[in-house]
Amino acid sequence: MFAKDYTDELSATVRYALETTRAIASCPFHPEVIIRIGDDAAESHALERAKKIVKRDGTNWEPANLRKEIGRQLAEAADGECPRCASH
Repeated sequence: MFAKDYTDELSATVRYALETTRAIASCPFHPEVIIRIGDDAAESHALERAKKIVKRDGTNWEPANLRKEIGRQLAEAADGECPRCASH
């Protein structure tokens, strides 16, 4: 993913930070399923990484907005394993 693809959209910025710190991953068999790895350090690192991402206008995202979006995305992710794989 190139910087221009995610820097100006909050949800994409957070997704990038969570993926690149390995706080979340896509299921290799069901790519639409996002799995929360459960690594607190990776999740904290994702917040710090997202804080440093600069938007095209030269500003950064507000930390409160980043925290809220990280919480939302982590809450939507499956905990630890893909539920579709686990049901088989």
